Amino acid sequence: MQRWRGLDSLPGGWGRCVLTIGVFDGVHLGHQELIHRAVSMAGERGLPSVLLTFDPHPSEVVRPGSHPAQLTTLRRKAELVERLGIDVFCVLPFTPELSKMPADEFVHEILIEKLHVAAVVVGENFAFGHRALGNVDLLAQLGHRFGFVTEGAKLITVPNSAPGDEITFSSTYIRACIDAGDVTAAGAALGRPHRLEGIVVRGDRRGHELGFPTANLSTPRYAAVPADGVYACRFSLLNTAGGAPLPAAVSVGTNPTFSGRERRVEAFVLDVEADYYGQRVAVDFVERLRDMERFASSEALVEQMHRDVARTRELLDPRGGTPGGRSG
Repeated sequence: MQRWRGLDSLPGGWGRCVLTIGVFDGVHLGHQELIHRAVSMAGERGLPSVLLTFDPHPSEVVRPGSHPAQLTTLRRKAELVERLGIDVFCVLPFTPELSKMPADEFVHEILIEKLHVAAVVVGENFAFGHRALGNVDLLAQLGHRFGFVTEGAKLITVPNSAPGDEITFSSTYIRACIDAGDVTAAGAALGRPHRLEGIVVRGDRRGHELGFPTANLSTPRYAAVPADGVYACRFSLLNTAGGAPLPAAVSVGTNPTFSGRERRVEAFVLDVEADYYGQRVAVDFVERLRDMERFASSEALVEQMHRDVARTRELLDPRGGTPGGRSG
């Protein structure tokens, strides 16, 4: 897969393509349907498939300070769409100038003059151009004028618990699930567990003193961190090829038993004896085990941590553990 930053250095002789456009935060099941359709249409036409996304998030440019929690880093997003068969991953810097570009100008300058689109696949709620005044109907009209096909795909919905109600899979819905600690529902909409990436940094070593040394993650600024609690997770090294994910009991919160104030993500990786400091890692949230609690003593906390580990092992590692690595 080719990866482009901006459109000023397209390959010489660039021809037509099939394009899908959006922020694609999370690359959830709805996004995956769009991508599958774009890849399929590209294959039918013998053309490359292009995914056009934006960085930073448009909301941060239009309304500074409103950046939503980020479900996937740009690197992770590229990895996911490559697995789905996209030929070109193009990141368009979202600038104040771009935010003010009228919808018809956006289509003419970027889709026609730069990318030479033959077909465009978007969600039925797609909006574009200054003040988001462009929609799928306008895109179809412009496509008729400029000679490209527009396909607006229906959103993915599933029944809700309330009779006659439905849930639409969207990045906003998934963020709400994660914010509530419902990582199971988030994973169902994503098609995989929600992932946090970060660098392992030194903590206060209290976990080591209790017999549960943890890898403490420093996460990206806008990362979508689940609600405070303890979770069964899978832990992976991102800078080491071929390593299998390891089961981990992960604590998110301020550690109220010890009057903590700083919110942390701390992973106790099961059955390991190595140091992760300075390494880039990923934590995939599989299931919530319990709320964050304040215990009367460190002994009571340790007893509960043993139960958390046993439950994590039951969920993720029924064979009894896999050798790997650990931090203090």
